[in-house]
Order: sequence, then structure tokens, then C-alpha cells
Amino acid sequence: MRPGIIFRENSLMTRNRVIIMGAAGRDFHNFNLYFRNNDTYEVVAFTATQIPDIDGRLYPAELAGPLYPNGIPIYAESDLDKLIAQFQVDEVVFAYSDVSHEYVMHRASQVLAGGPNFVLLGQKHTQLTSAKPVVSICAARTGSGKSQTTRRVSTILRQMGYRVVAVRHPMPYGDLARQAVQRFAGYDDLDRYDVTIEEREEYEPHLDRGVVVYAGVDYERILRQAEQEADIVLWDGGNNDLPFFKPDCHIVVVDPHRAGHEVRYHPGESNVRMADIIVINKIDTAAPEAVAEVRDNVRRLNPDAQVVEAASPIFVDQPDQIRGKRVLVIEDGPTLTHGEMSYGAGVVAARRFGAASLVDPREAAVGSIRDTFLRYPNTGTLLPAMGYGQQQVADLQETINRTEADLVLIATPVDLTRLIKLNKPSQRVRYELQEIGQPTLMELLQARFEKK
Repeated sequence: MRPGIIFRENSLMTRNRVIIMGAAGRDFHNFNLYFRNNDTYEVVAFTATQIPDIDGRLYPAELAGPLYPNGIPIYAESDLDKLIAQFQVDEVVFAYSDVSHEYVMHRASQVLAGGPNFVLLGQKHTQLTSAKPVVSICAARTGSGKSQTTRRVSTILRQMGYRVVAVRHPMPYGDLARQAVQRFAGYDDLDRYDVTIEEREEYEPHLDRGVVVYAGVDYERILRQAEQEADIVLWDGGNNDLPFFKPDCHIVVVDPHRAGHEVRYHPGESNVRMADIIVINKIDTAAPEAVAEVRDNVRRLNPDAQVVEAASPIFVDQPDQIRGKRVLVIEDGPTLTHGEMSYGAGVVAARRFGAASLVDPREAAVGSIRDTFLRYPNTGTLLPAMGYGQQQVADLQETINRTEADLVLIATPVDLTRLIKLNKPSQRVRYELQEIGQPTLMELLQARFEKK
């Protein structure tokens, strides 16, 4: 029997039926590169999870290509068993990230019990090659400190004389056709594309430094356009996924606050094994034994990687305003939800600068914010900055304003006061990467890229 030919119920079927499990990122990329023009396969559905309200849409025909004139439906992952039976599926491709190895294998067991193959696509078939050098920054877990590391690398490369363009891991939660290729050069572009709070958290710090950002759905087109205005393309990874572009230098951030996760999460372990440079972040606030465990794991997984140790010091404009106050802390949403952190820089700042107490917002939570707390019960006494749509932003604003606190401490990369109106005073917490000892990122990058 020729490859790609399947006999089903005595009928000759020439295309393997496929479901791609995803979360509006890696799933679309894998489809575009491996399946879109591959007539060996018929992708009958995507499933969606992790991000609220991204199922029930259609991957549009203009992105899906000529083999899919009607587009491809996107269902909730909870329907997977039913979809496997309904579409007589042959293969299920797992294509999202920041999940434990155990989680992945539970999904594999579910799929195998239904009959299809369970598939993970590798870098050979899903990485694009750039005409320009690529520096990628990824992580072992969401919330490890990738964003501040990316900002640090961007600053170094620009100080060396290079034009840097950042390409961000996808977050297409709206109109997929309209979001195919997005270029952000200023705040007006954020408004034009009606981006979410999560997207603003990643784009605004680049824009504040004068760095153009690309993102979207079709990363072949995105890369070719970004190359036209860059000396070096900076892959700004997300959700501990693998880079979509083949890197000339792969930097991976690990977090000793979650020691051991670098060997227990997918595809974070792959990132660590692939890395040229590994940044062990937060060593100033993590337990010494946790830092030692991470060092040992990194050395065992990737003995050839160069290791940089770093801290992420926090900055507050008016720290004296925190002392003695009942504080509502708002932290980065994904870090607290599927990143599984129970605190972040905001809690550290509240404790360091003498807050009287942390106010629990759960009693005041409304709508989708209340649902978030129910879905992630271990979030703790703080508020995740969820804002995947206008209604969720409205729910976030109402939750904040209903919470009885003296001060709101905003520890997100985005300035929330630009998006929502608060009925109480607020302070922002900022954090940047600070290398400790040697080697430094500057030394390692200068060794790889000559000053222009």
C-alpha cells in the first residue's frame, strides 16, 4: 500500500484525516508549514484550549489555502473524543505548550484509546529559515522572565549597531484573516488591531524602546516582511514554545522558583536541550537549594550551553505610597493561570515596601474573572490581568473597582490605566533583567555577532 493511502470500510481514501490540538498559536503555524498544501492529509478540525473563547471560530479559507475552500472549523478540546469518531480521524497532532509531560501523555492516552495516531511535529518540519541572523529568546515555563530577557538582548544588539525587529510568538484571538500579518510601530497600531491585554503586555515594552514588532498567523509572510527592515530578527517566544524560526543563537530562560519544571514540562525541556545560552533568572529571590537544583538539571540536559545567572530587580515610582496600605496586586495573567505561579513581582514589591496586607479579590470578582478563579483555584491572593476581549476587560475593571483596597499595585508590562478606569490610587511595578557575575549576555552576544 502506498504511503498516505488508507482503506476504510472498503473505500479508497487518499488523504489521512487529521485533528490539530492547539491554543491559537503553534497549531496554526504547524498547519501552515506542514499541512496547508500537503494533499496527503485532510485537516478536518482544530481544537482549542487554554485561552477563553477561541473555539467556535473558523480557520478562514484565505489562510487555509486551495485544499480548504470552506476553511477549517475550530472546536473546544472537550469535544475531542466525539470529533475523532465523527470525522473518522487517523492522526491527532498535539500543538500547544507550557504543559507537563504527564499532561501530554494523558492526552496521548485519550487519543490512542480512540484509535488515531498521536503526533508531535519536530523542528525539522516546522522551522523557517531566515535570510538574516535570528536570535531567539524562549523559556522553560511561562513567567520565567523571558520578556525582560528579550528587552535586554534587544538593547545589547542595538547598542552594537544592529537594526533589530522583534517577531512575537502568535496570539491571534480575533479575526484571523485580518491578523495574518501585523506590524506594530506605535501605540496607534495597537488600537488599530484591537489587541488584547496579553498582546499589549508583550508589544508595548518593545514599542517604548523604538523596536518594531511583528506578529500574526502566517509566519512565512511575517518573516519575509520583517527581514526587509532588520539586520537581526529577534524571535520573542511565548508560552515556552519552541521558536518558529531557525535560530543562530537560542537563549532559554529557566526559573528556580519552579525548580525541576525545566525537566518536567513540554516543550520547555526541549528548549533547554536546544539552548546555546541558558539564563537562570531570579537567583536573588529563589532558595539557594532551588538554584542549585536548576544548575544541576541544566548541566545534565545541556552540558555545552553557556549559563548566565541573573536577577529581575523591581522598580516602583513611589514605594513609600505602599507602606501600611491594603494592596490589591495585579499580576501577569498567563503566568498565574497555565504558568502555575502563585505570585509575581507585584507580591514581591508589596512585601518589600511594607504593605499592611494583600487584599483578596475573589469575593469581588465578576463574570469571566470569577470564572478564571474557578478554573485556576490556586491563583492566590492576587488578581490575574486577564483581558482577552472587551467583555473580559470590562469584567477586570469592575472586579478591581469592587475590591476594597487602599492601593492597586499593577505588576504587568502593560500600563492598565491606559485601558481601564480605576476608582482608587495605583502604582506600577517594573522589572528588568540584571546579569550577576560572568558571563554576561553582552559578552556572549559580542562573541557571536561582531559590532556593526
